Amino acid sequence: MLKTYRFVAALLALAWLAAPATSQAEGAPAACPATLNHTFARLQDEKPQSLCQYAGKVVLVVNTASYCGFTPQYQGLEALYGKYRERGLVVLGFPSNDFEQESGDNKQIADFCENTYGVKFPMFSKSSVRGPQANALYRQLAQATGRQPLWNFHKYLIARNGAVVTSYTTLTTPDSPALVGEIEKQLAAR
Repeated sequence: MLKTYRFVAALLALAWLAAPATSQAEGAPAACPATLNHTFARLQDEKPQSLCQYAGKVVLVVNTASYCGFTPQYQGLEALYGKYRERGLVVLGFPSNDFEQESGDNKQIADFCENTYGVKFPMFSKSSVRGPQANALYRQLAQATGRQPLWNFHKYLIARNGAVVTSYTTLTTPDSPALVGEIEKQLAAR
């Protein structure tokens, strides 16, 4: 009996030593899901930013352009971000010249977004969002939904757990009942 006790105690000690030194605290961000396991340069200063910082949030990913008929959607996207940010929504903007409507450099794009539409949601450096040259996140989103952006302001919605929920075409405005309803549904899910 004493030998069995020592054996069990030794196993427990080994398990404790092998356990990671840190554990996830209650309310701590979830581990980074594969969907967000990417790093992109921030638009304003081109400093690398890991998308893992948004793990556990509902994420709306949008490809943007400054000289498009849909550019006023920036205003609606900022309103969505402002309304739902405290509940866990983040909007991520990815400027792209894939449709030849984003000719500026990163600084010009950042100035335009801030000065014209008061954009405060996270924006990343200009990149491609469709085809084989698309950035890694957009290739992953297109594969998950079977849809790549057909135009600027295409939207992908990602759940708190990193699962890609759905995508919305350019014609779906940020205040669309379908989009807002799905965002609210995802925000309510834990």
